Amino acid sequence: MAEKEPLFTVTDRRKFTTDGELRPGIVASEVPVATAPPAPADTVQQAAHEAAHPDQSTAAAPPAPTPAPVAEAPETSAELPGEEGLLPEPTAAESAEQHAAYQESSRSLDELIAKQNPKARAAGPMTFDRLVQSIYMTAAIQLGAGGQPGEQPRVDILGARQSIDMLTVLGEKTKGNLTENEQRLLQNALFELRMSFLEITNAIATSAQGGYPPGAGARPGIRPGGR
Repeated sequence: MAEKEPLFTVTDRRKFTTDGELRPGIVASEVPVATAPPAPADTVQQAAHEAAHPDQSTAAAPPAPTPAPVAEAPETSAELPGEEGLLPEPTAAESAEQHAAYQESSRSLDELIAKQNPKARAAGPMTFDRLVQSIYMTAAIQLGAGGQPGEQPRVDILGARQSIDMLTVLGEKTKGNLTENEQRLLQNALFELRMSFLEITNAIATSAQGGYPPGAGARPGIRPGGR
């Protein structure tokens, strides 16, 4: 039986053998040569310059371009708004609106406290008498009052001085605008606090010279007008 002719023929078109040699009948000029991509124009010019001047081939490369300076942010003023650095004064309408909101918030707070503790006593509105008594009690505690019996009084002499000075400023700013009872309350509070302050500072000075310890002159439990 006659063999059928193949429908197609496989032709080996490789130009090199597996050993890397040219196959018979292949001309070397037919082998494509790999070419490098064209160099940038500045690189070509530099290479040409080095070829013409071999003694300068080792010259240092041109310096890198200096980056453009970054624009600085504009300086901002630290002064407060308003004239001469003072805050602008709120208008009468703004003050009235804020005061009303404050009063409403205070009432809501009192109602919440009353629900949580029905036996709690409402603080009530602030008065001049209550203001003086509050600062006075703070200063008295700073001078050693309110401690447990037998304990060494804990004295904050600098804090007490500041509280006494607060009462002094309050008296100076309200001069001529107080009732007789308010004036008496303020003066008695200042007298008692200044007396205790002098006793403690004298004790500190004596202790520094080898006498009794500081705080020995504190008088716990003092009250305005009760010398």
